[in-house]
Amino acid sequence: MKPQTYELFKNENLETITDKISSELELRNESPFWSDKVVPFSKAILSVLIPLRDKGILFDPQGDFVENLTPEIFLEWNDFLSLKTLAFTLQKSNEANELLRTNLDKELCKKYDNIDLKLLGDYLSRYSVNLEYENLDFPIPNYNLHQGVSNVIKSLL
Repeated sequence: MKPQTYELFKNENLETITDKISSELELRNESPFWSDKVVPFSKAILSVLIPLRDKGILFDPQGDFVENLTPEIFLEWNDFLSLKTLAFTLQKSNEANELLRTNLDKELCKKYDNIDLKLLGDYLSRYSVNLEYENLDFPIPNYNLHQGVSNVIKSLL
C-alpha cells in the first residue's frame, strides 16, 4: 500500500477518506454496481472507527488496542461478522457510557463517548442484519454480496 494511504487513514476525516475511495473507484473504472455499495460501506464503517481513533480507544476485531487506524485495521473490520459484532459492541457501549467488550484498560474505556450508529445500522439493515438480536444469523446471499464489496475495497487499497 502507498504511504499516502496510511496517512489518510491515520489523520483524515470521513469525507476525505471516502472521497479518496470514490476517486479510486472512478480511476479503476469499477462497475456502478460496486461503486453504489463500496462508498456507503466505507462511510458506515468509518463513521464508527474514526471517532474511536480520535478518542484513542480504537481496537481490532479481537478487542485489542490499536494505536492507529490503518488500511489493514479497516480491512479487518470488513468481515461481516466482525462488523455486526462491532455494531452490537458500540450499541452496548452507548448504553453503558463506556467502551465494553474489549481488552482495553478500564480507564481508557471510560474515555468513550457515545457514537452515532445510524450509518452503520443503515448499512447492516440493508443486508438484513437483525439489529435487535445479536445471535440471529444474517442471510448467506447477503454475506456473499458483502464479501464482494470487501474484495473491491481490498483491490482499491
